[in-house]
Amino acid sequence: MVKLNENIRFLRKQLALTQDQFAQKLDIKRSLVGAYEEGRAEPRLELLQKMAALAGLSVDVLIGRDISQLKDYEKKAMGTKEVLVVTVDDQSRDNIELVPHKAAAGYLNGYADPEYIKELPRFKLPMLSKGTYRAFEITGDSMLPILPGTIVIGEWVEHVRDIKSSKPYILVTHREGIVYKRVFNYLQENGKLFLVSDNRQYAPYQIDATEVIEVWSAKAYISVQFPDVASKNDISMEQLAGMVMELQQEIHSLRSDKGLKKSS
Repeated sequence: MVKLNENIRFLRKQLALTQDQFAQKLDIKRSLVGAYEEGRAEPRLELLQKMAALAGLSVDVLIGRDISQLKDYEKKAMGTKEVLVVTVDDQSRDNIELVPHKAAAGYLNGYADPEYIKELPRFKLPMLSKGTYRAFEITGDSMLPILPGTIVIGEWVEHVRDIKSSKPYILVTHREGIVYKRVFNYLQENGKLFLVSDNRQYAPYQIDATEVIEVWSAKAYISVQFPDVASKNDISMEQLAGMVMELQQEIHSLRSDKGLKKSS
Protein backbone atom coordinates (compact mmCIF):
# COMPACT_ATOMS: atom_id res chain seq x y z
CA MET A 1 0.00 0.00 0.00
CA VAL A 2 1.32 3.44 -0.96
CA LYS A 3 2.05 5.73 1.97
CA LEU A 4 1.60 9.35 0.96
CA ASN A 5 3.72 10.68 3.83
CA GLU A 6 6.70 8.57 2.71
CA ASN A 7 6.26 9.77 -0.87
CA ILE A 8 6.28 13.39 0.27
CA ARG A 9 9.46 12.85 2.31
CA PHE A 10 11.15 11.04 -0.59
CA LEU A 11 10.10 13.74 -3.05
CA ARG A 12 11.56 16.50 -0.87
CA LYS A 13 14.86 14.66 -0.45
CA GLN A 14 15.00 13.88 -4.17
CA LEU A 15 14.70 17.61 -4.80
CA ALA A 16 17.57 18.14 -2.33
CA LEU A 17 15.50 20.54 -0.21
CA THR A 18 15.35 21.04 3.55
CA GLN A 19 11.93 21.17 5.18
CA ASP A 20 12.28 24.96 5.38
CA GLN A 21 13.10 25.26 1.68
CA PHE A 22 10.30 22.88 0.71
CA ALA A 23 7.82 24.88 2.80
CA GLN A 24 8.91 28.12 1.14
CA LYS A 25 8.37 26.68 -2.35
CA LEU A 26 4.91 25.49 -1.33
CA ASP A 27 4.12 28.74 0.53
CA ILE A 28 3.24 26.89 3.74
CA LYS A 29 4.66 26.67 7.26
CA ARG A 30 7.56 24.31 7.97
CA SER A 31 5.52 22.61 10.68
CA LEU A 32 3.02 21.47 8.05
CA VAL A 33 5.79 19.79 6.04
CA GLY A 34 6.76 17.86 9.17
CA ALA A 35 3.13 16.88 9.77
CA TYR A 36 2.73 15.65 6.19
CA GLU A 37 5.96 13.64 6.29
CA GLU A 38 5.05 12.04 9.62
CA GLY A 39 1.53 11.18 8.48
CA ARG A 40 -0.16 13.40 11.06
CA ALA A 41 -1.95 15.38 8.37
CA GLU A 42 -2.68 15.13 4.65
CA PRO A 43 -2.30 17.99 2.15
CA ARG A 44 -5.22 19.32 0.14
CA LEU A 45 -5.46 18.60 -3.58
CA GLU A 46 -4.20 22.07 -4.48
CA LEU A 47 -1.07 21.50 -2.42
CA LEU A 48 -0.57 18.01 -3.87
CA GLN A 49 -0.66 19.59 -7.33
CA LYS A 50 2.08 22.03 -6.31
CA MET A 51 4.22 19.20 -4.91
CA ALA A 52 3.75 17.10 -8.02
CA ALA A 53 4.57 20.05 -10.30
CA LEU A 54 7.82 20.71 -8.42
CA ALA A 55 8.92 17.19 -9.27
CA GLY A 56 7.49 17.02 -12.79
CA LEU A 57 5.06 14.29 -11.75
CA SER A 58 1.31 13.88 -11.96
CA VAL A 59 -0.78 13.85 -8.79
CA ASP A 60 -1.86 10.31 -9.70
CA VAL A 61 1.76 9.14 -9.52
CA LEU A 62 2.41 11.02 -6.27
CA ILE A 63 -0.54 9.48 -4.44
CA GLY A 64 -0.80 6.16 -6.27
CA ARG A 65 2.76 4.85 -6.66
CA ASP A 66 5.72 4.30 -4.39
CA ILE A 67 7.93 6.94 -6.00
CA SER A 68 11.05 5.54 -4.35
CA GLN A 69 10.59 2.55 -6.68
CA LEU A 70 10.37 4.58 -9.88
CA LYS A 71 12.84 3.79 -12.63
CA ASP A 72 16.09 5.75 -12.68
CA TYR A 73 15.05 8.01 -15.55
CA GLU A 74 11.74 8.72 -13.79
CA LYS A 75 13.54 9.76 -10.61
CA LYS A 76 15.81 11.96 -12.67
CA ALA A 77 12.80 13.95 -13.82
CA MET A 78 12.03 14.80 -10.20
CA GLY A 79 14.24 17.86 -10.07
CA THR A 80 17.57 16.17 -9.52
CA LYS A 81 20.13 18.25 -11.35
CA GLU A 82 21.96 16.39 -14.08
CA VAL A 83 25.48 17.60 -14.83
CA LEU A 84 25.40 18.74 -18.44
CA VAL A 85 28.47 17.68 -20.41
CA VAL A 86 29.87 20.48 -22.61
CA THR A 87 33.11 21.31 -24.41
CA VAL A 88 34.94 24.62 -24.08
CA ASP A 89 37.42 26.60 -26.19
CA ASP A 90 40.91 27.71 -25.15
CA GLN A 91 39.34 30.63 -23.27
CA SER A 92 37.00 28.34 -21.30
CA ARG A 93 33.93 29.50 -23.19
CA ASP A 94 31.24 26.94 -24.04
CA ASN A 95 31.18 25.63 -27.58
CA ILE A 96 27.99 24.85 -29.47
CA GLU A 97 28.06 21.11 -30.16
CA LEU A 98 26.21 19.89 -33.25
CA VAL A 99 24.20 16.66 -33.18
CA PRO A 100 23.77 15.66 -36.86
CA HIS A 101 20.85 13.42 -37.81
CA LYS A 102 23.18 10.44 -38.26
CA ALA A 103 24.40 10.89 -34.66
CA ALA A 104 20.92 11.30 -33.13
CA ALA A 105 20.52 7.66 -32.08
CA GLY A 106 23.96 7.63 -30.44
CA TYR A 107 23.17 10.84 -28.58
CA LEU A 108 20.53 9.05 -26.47
CA ASN A 109 23.29 6.88 -25.03
CA GLY A 110 26.15 9.37 -25.16
CA TYR A 111 24.62 12.64 -23.95
CA ALA A 112 26.27 12.23 -20.52
CA ASP A 113 29.56 10.82 -21.84
CA PRO A 114 32.34 13.46 -22.10
CA GLU A 115 34.19 11.37 -24.70
CA TYR A 116 31.10 11.18 -26.95
CA ILE A 117 30.35 14.91 -26.63
CA LYS A 118 33.99 15.74 -27.37
CA GLU A 119 33.72 13.96 -30.75
CA LEU A 120 30.72 16.02 -31.93
CA PRO A 121 31.30 18.89 -34.38
CA ARG A 122 31.34 22.27 -32.64
CA PHE A 123 31.18 25.93 -33.58
CA LYS A 124 30.49 29.45 -32.29
CA LEU A 125 27.76 32.01 -32.95
CA PRO A 126 28.76 35.41 -31.56
CA MET A 127 25.24 36.88 -31.80
CA LEU A 128 23.83 34.55 -29.14
CA SER A 129 23.54 35.82 -25.58
CA LYS A 130 25.50 34.16 -22.80
CA GLY A 131 24.26 30.64 -22.12
CA THR A 132 24.76 26.97 -22.93
CA TYR A 133 23.67 25.95 -26.42
CA ARG A 134 23.49 22.82 -28.54
CA ALA A 135 22.53 22.39 -32.19
CA PHE A 136 20.40 19.59 -33.64
CA GLU A 137 19.74 18.66 -37.27
CA ILE A 138 16.00 18.43 -37.83
CA THR A 139 14.34 15.77 -39.99
CA GLY A 140 10.81 15.55 -41.35
CA ASP A 141 8.34 18.28 -42.30
CA SER A 142 6.26 18.48 -39.13
CA MET A 143 7.58 21.95 -38.27
CA LEU A 144 7.27 23.66 -41.66
CA PRO A 145 8.34 26.22 -42.73
CA ILE A 146 11.46 24.95 -40.89
CA LEU A 147 12.73 22.53 -43.55
CA PRO A 148 14.26 19.06 -43.12
CA GLY A 149 18.02 19.34 -42.72
CA THR A 150 17.78 22.65 -40.85
CA ILE A 151 20.08 23.07 -37.85
CA VAL A 152 18.08 24.31 -34.85
CA ILE A 153 20.08 25.82 -32.01
CA GLY A 154 18.68 25.39 -28.52
CA GLU A 155 19.57 26.91 -25.17
CA TRP A 156 19.73 24.45 -22.27
CA VAL A 157 16.72 24.47 -19.96
CA GLU A 158 17.67 23.06 -16.58
CA HIS A 159 14.33 21.52 -15.69
CA VAL A 160 11.28 20.36 -17.59
CA ARG A 161 9.03 22.39 -15.29
CA ASP A 162 10.57 25.58 -16.73
CA ILE A 163 9.06 24.94 -20.17
CA LYS A 164 6.92 27.89 -21.30
CA SER A 165 3.77 26.91 -23.16
CA SER A 166 3.53 27.50 -26.92
CA LYS A 167 7.29 28.00 -27.36
CA PRO A 168 9.37 25.72 -29.65
CA TYR A 169 11.71 23.27 -27.94
CA ILE A 170 14.03 20.41 -28.77
CA LEU A 171 13.26 17.55 -26.42
CA VAL A 172 15.57 14.58 -25.97
CA THR A 173 13.31 11.74 -24.87
CA HIS A 174 13.61 8.05 -24.10
CA ARG A 175 10.88 6.82 -26.46
CA GLU A 176 10.57 9.51 -29.13
CA GLY A 177 14.27 10.26 -29.45
CA ILE A 178 15.11 13.85 -30.40
CA VAL A 179 11.99 15.83 -31.29
CA TYR A 180 11.48 19.46 -32.28
CA LYS A 181 7.99 20.66 -31.40
CA ARG A 182 5.98 23.49 -29.96
CA VAL A 183 5.37 22.44 -26.36
CA PHE A 184 2.51 23.16 -23.96
CA ASN A 185 3.26 22.63 -20.28
CA TYR A 186 0.51 20.83 -18.34
CA LEU A 187 2.72 19.38 -15.62
CA GLN A 188 0.72 20.90 -12.80
CA GLU A 189 -2.59 19.67 -14.20
CA ASN A 190 -1.67 16.10 -15.17
CA GLY A 191 2.10 15.68 -15.37
CA LYS A 192 2.02 15.80 -19.18
CA LEU A 193 3.57 17.80 -21.99
CA PHE A 194 1.56 18.39 -25.17
CA LEU A 195 3.64 18.44 -28.35
CA VAL A 196 2.25 20.37 -31.30
CA SER A 197 3.58 20.55 -34.86
CA ASP A 198 3.48 23.81 -36.82
CA ASN A 199 2.47 21.71 -39.82
CA ARG A 200 -1.23 21.15 -39.19
CA GLN A 201 -1.18 17.84 -41.06
CA TYR A 202 0.38 16.33 -37.92
CA ALA A 203 -1.85 15.77 -34.89
CA PRO A 204 -0.65 16.95 -31.46
CA TYR A 205 0.15 14.32 -28.86
CA GLN A 206 1.16 14.10 -25.21
CA ILE A 207 4.10 12.60 -23.36
CA ASP A 208 4.89 12.10 -19.68
CA ALA A 209 7.42 14.49 -18.18
CA THR A 210 9.32 11.43 -16.98
CA GLU A 211 10.16 10.62 -20.62
CA VAL A 212 12.26 13.76 -21.00
CA ILE A 213 16.06 13.54 -20.73
CA GLU A 214 17.02 17.05 -21.87
CA VAL A 215 15.19 20.25 -22.78
CA TRP A 216 16.59 22.86 -25.21
CA SER A 217 14.71 26.08 -25.94
CA ALA A 218 14.92 26.86 -29.67
CA LYS A 219 16.69 30.19 -30.20
CA ALA A 220 17.92 30.21 -33.81
CA TYR A 221 18.26 28.07 -36.91
CA ILE A 222 20.68 27.65 -39.80
CA SER A 223 19.54 26.41 -43.20
CA VAL A 224 20.96 26.27 -46.73
CA GLN A 225 17.39 26.30 -48.08
CA PHE A 226 15.01 29.23 -48.01
CA PRO A 227 11.48 28.49 -46.75
CA ASP A 228 8.87 27.96 -49.45
CA VAL A 229 6.23 30.66 -49.03
CA ALA A 230 3.60 28.37 -50.56
CA SER A 231 4.14 25.79 -47.80
CA LYS A 232 3.86 28.29 -44.94
CA ASN A 233 1.32 27.36 -42.29
CA ASP A 234 -0.41 30.49 -41.01
CA ILE A 235 -1.34 29.13 -37.61
CA SER A 236 -1.76 31.40 -34.62
CA MET A 237 -0.98 30.75 -30.98
CA GLU A 238 -4.73 30.79 -30.32
CA GLN A 239 -5.25 28.03 -32.88
CA LEU A 240 -2.44 25.99 -31.35
CA ALA A 241 -3.93 26.40 -27.88
CA GLY A 242 -7.31 25.36 -29.28
CA MET A 243 -5.80 22.19 -30.77
CA VAL A 244 -4.31 21.29 -27.41
CA MET A 245 -7.61 21.92 -25.62
CA GLU A 246 -9.45 19.71 -28.11
CA LEU A 247 -6.95 16.91 -27.52
CA GLN A 248 -7.35 17.25 -23.75
CA GLN A 249 -11.14 17.09 -24.10
CA GLU A 250 -10.85 13.94 -26.21
CA ILE A 251 -8.61 12.32 -23.60
CA HIS A 252 -11.02 13.32 -20.81
CA SER A 253 -13.94 11.92 -22.81
CA LEU A 254 -12.11 8.62 -23.37
CA ARG A 255 -11.38 8.33 -19.65
CA SER A 256 -15.03 9.06 -18.81
CA ASP A 257 -16.19 6.39 -21.27
CA LYS A 258 -13.83 3.86 -19.70
CA GLY A 259 -15.18 4.73 -16.27
CA LEU A 260 -18.77 4.20 -17.43
CA LYS A 261 -17.93 0.82 -18.97
CA LYS A 262 -16.27 -0.32 -15.74
CA SER A 263 -19.24 0.77 -13.61
CA SER A 264 -21.69 -1.02 -15.92
